[in-house]
Amino acid sequence: MQSKLKFGVRSMIHVAVVAGLLSMVPLSSTFAAQVTNNIAVEAQAQALQSWHENIKKLGPPAAGCWSATYPNHLWKKEVCGKVSAYRSTPPTIASRDVLGNFATRAMGNKSAQQAGSGTDYSALTSNLTSSAVGSFPVVRGVKSESGNYGSNEYTLQLNTNISDDVVQLGNTSPYCADNGYAACSTWQQFIYSTDNGGGNPQAFIQNWLFIGPGDSCPSGWGSFSQGYYGCYTNSDAVAVPNVPVANLAKVKLSGTASANGLDTVTFTYGTVAYAISQSDSTLEIASTWMQSEFNIVGDGSQSPAANFNSGSSLTVKLAVSDGSTNAPTCVGPANGGTTGEYNNLNLGACTAAGGATPSIQFTESN
Repeated sequence: MQSKLKFGVRSMIHVAVVAGLLSMVPLSSTFAAQVTNNIAVEAQAQALQSWHENIKKLGPPAAGCWSATYPNHLWKKEVCGKVSAYRSTPPTIASRDVLGNFATRAMGNKSAQQAGSGTDYSALTSNLTSSAVGSFPVVRGVKSESGNYGSNEYTLQLNTNISDDVVQLGNTSPYCADNGYAACSTWQQFIYSTDNGGGNPQAFIQNWLFIGPGDSCPSGWGSFSQGYYGCYTNSDAVAVPNVPVANLAKVKLSGTASANGLDTVTFTYGTVAYAISQSDSTLEIASTWMQSEFNIVGDGSQSPAANFNSGSSLTVKLAVSDGSTNAPTCVGPANGGTTGEYNNLNLGACTAAGGATPSIQFTESN
């Protein structure tokens, strides 16, 4: 309520100032109309931004699939789609010991400065991260993108740290003891995919568990071995629009995690939000999340690269919440990311800011 009040006051001040100027200076009716229109556009943009933030904070009332349409703050229950067969590429690793600790990460098939496959920026918070929001506030020159199987084939990924990658957290996740593992590591991905292997855009959560060679994956989970032992499973999936890359400035991808509560991925495109929630007990990620990566990369293990047209430039913003106003730390670009997918954009410098909305921001372009 307070934020809505502040917004209303600001809007009234803007209108009053412009109205005063218009009364003092003789202006053409065309110019006056343009000024008034610009104020309306700015007010609409601020209102939509406030709605995006509020709908994310509110979150769906229960596990499952949901949608909400601006300016409504009520979530509407949706029928979940078929659980995706999609599998992301886990971190490319040279080796991993029996306790699940990482050794050197390999780069993958890309140049050293291109984002993804271990090279990226992530935001490290002072306390446990409860939520993160990724967006592209500036998009220039982006006309097309392609993967192995066609155009407009990509994922937006908001990835947590692997539980033993942050020194402050120790070497293991509480999930291990709670589920009978002597040692393990966890990793969670909040994903928007344009394809999923089935041609239907969806938003969902992918869960990863890394275990020792003598351990077994949880019942119903898939297995993956790449010099270590991995298990993965997907949440239910909610159907979402297929967004052309030229419209990336209109999308946001957020993830939230609440101990003993729900983990939620929220995808917003313009005036509509889509969400899917699962129990935090799936990985207990709320107990280990301190570092976040957000970017646009290839669409899964079968199409790991997102190739943009020459002249493309994106500004990437990742806002994080840990209960403080402290600026997060920019980690990277070397070993700053966890996803194995990548794009053909070269990373620029990363800057961090604190305050009401702590965040990191960087550019990537070709």
